[in-house]
Amino acid sequence: MAAARTQLKAGVVTLAGAALWLVAAPPAAERPIRFAYRPIDFRLESCETPERHAPETMAGGVAIFDYNNDGKLDVFFTNGADIRTLKKSLPKYSNRLFENDGTGHFKDVTAKAGLAGTGYDTGVAIGDYDNDGYEDIFVGGVYHNTLYHNNGDGTFTDVTAKAGLPTKPDPGYGPLWSVGGAWVDVNNDGLLDLLVVNYLQWDGSKEPVCLDNGHKEYCHPKFYGQTPNQLFLNNGNGTFTDVSVSSGLRAHPGKGMGAGVADYDLDGRPDFFIANDKLFNSLFHNLFHKEGGVKFEEVAFDANVALREDGKYISGMGVDFRDLDNDGYPDICLAALDNETFPIYKNTGKGDFVEVTSQSKMGQLSGSMAGYSPMIADFDNDGWKDIFVSRGHVQSLLASSHVLVAQNNTVFRNLGGMQFAALTAEAGFASQAPARHRGSAMGDLDGDGRLDIVVSALSAPAEIWMNQSPGSNHWLELRLEGTRSNRDAIGARIKIVTKSGAQYNHVTTSVGYASSSAGPVHFGLGQNASVDLVEIHWPSGVVQELKNQPGDRILKLKEPGP
Repeated sequence: MAAARTQLKAGVVTLAGAALWLVAAPPAAERPIRFAYRPIDFRLESCETPERHAPETMAGGVAIFDYNNDGKLDVFFTNGADIRTLKKSLPKYSNRLFENDGTGHFKDVTAKAGLAGTGYDTGVAIGDYDNDGYEDIFVGGVYHNTLYHNNGDGTFTDVTAKAGLPTKPDPGYGPLWSVGGAWVDVNNDGLLDLLVVNYLQWDGSKEPVCLDNGHKEYCHPKFYGQTPNQLFLNNGNGTFTDVSVSSGLRAHPGKGMGAGVADYDLDGRPDFFIANDKLFNSLFHNLFHKEGGVKFEEVAFDANVALREDGKYISGMGVDFRDLDNDGYPDICLAALDNETFPIYKNTGKGDFVEVTSQSKMGQLSGSMAGYSPMIADFDNDGWKDIFVSRGHVQSLLASSHVLVAQNNTVFRNLGGMQFAALTAEAGFASQAPARHRGSAMGDLDGDGRLDIVVSALSAPAEIWMNQSPGSNHWLELRLEGTRSNRDAIGARIKIVTKSGAQYNHVTTSVGYASSSAGPVHFGLGQNASVDLVEIHWPSGVVQELKNQPGDRILKLKEPGP
């Protein structure tokens, strides 16, 4: 939470950082990304109260994935609960699963699936942890996490206790509040492990009081304690072992709001970036060795990603960790609040990063904005990944007299060479009223080769944004199936080469704030109708090459033998 949040100082309550909303409109020639709004029957209910309990403003995870293997991407929303009991006491608090008919229209199948939930849920992570070919769901929440096993018949079973995941308060920190997590194979044994991202220490009976113009507001995170993230190693028999201590993660508590997963130094082992709220960010470098087991070292300062370049704490919200400049090395973008910008860290290829927020124009473009969920993807299929950010402030609507609380979403078009242009009204997002947007996920919902977006918003209807970007650019999507590697192929690195040059991406479902995008890996090809080379580095170490592949289709590939 942060910059414009209420702070107590020397007995005086002040509000820092009220900002003007100024978005530079690019020339018409730079507006090739366009979305059209489509409704979906879901409203995020976080049980906002006059007491301003912290979880009320942090709800809203979204997932896009194919729950029934029909080739159509479906949508899942987490939802809140009664903030006083943390129970879903009314139907309006139900989590929701919507089945796609293939055209981007949906029907509610929550009841049949058994996914309504019971507690105050915040985030979601999608992954096939048992390699049975059906995507499973981890839901993180306040004092309560849930692992749902996909039964393969349209239903899910709560296997949290059976899987050995914690169901009791942490012995050192008490009950934890998770904003989601990430599925990742940390030791490349072909089994997906679970990283759980925990936010701050919260006790509803001891909520601090922060006043703004005579009313209570959501408090600055400095009034709450830190908590550790958790890592659970997959045993291969449906159960997990907590290796948070032995791996080194527990030694670095924080106030995590997002996890980006990528092999940033290309050593074949997946690493984690954790965006922390008003604290140093964390970068966990994977040191796994068969003899030494699963170990991580925290290297955020050494890698130059612990802070923004001016050395100030920011409200690190969600994060995405992908190659923005087509040099083969994953870069980092995170969202924050007004006057904090949406920082971009360029991977140098030498084990560290350099911040390019100012040089990329992102500083100027995003300085007045507040955002939650950044997603790096090529929304106009021109061969350069853009950045979408779901926007909205952490404060309640009562602060709207001096803080821009409800905001329209923005997509930052990549102009090449780490230069961006902000498109808000130009991209169609102003066709709907501003809102306090939270989680977001992406995927091609109607099979037209353009990535669509689903966004949640506090106390407001969710939004589907169907991509209607003009032009005749081509595309290629890859749906990978691991054999020696985990079946989802999470961690696989992909390079494609066209007449226009090379592009890179990797398989991960962790994206943005509290959300998960589990569709095929997407590449825009520009005017190239085919791909000269597809090169896949599977987590197992197998390298696969295909040549002369036609575009405008989903390429399904199974991991070959060694």
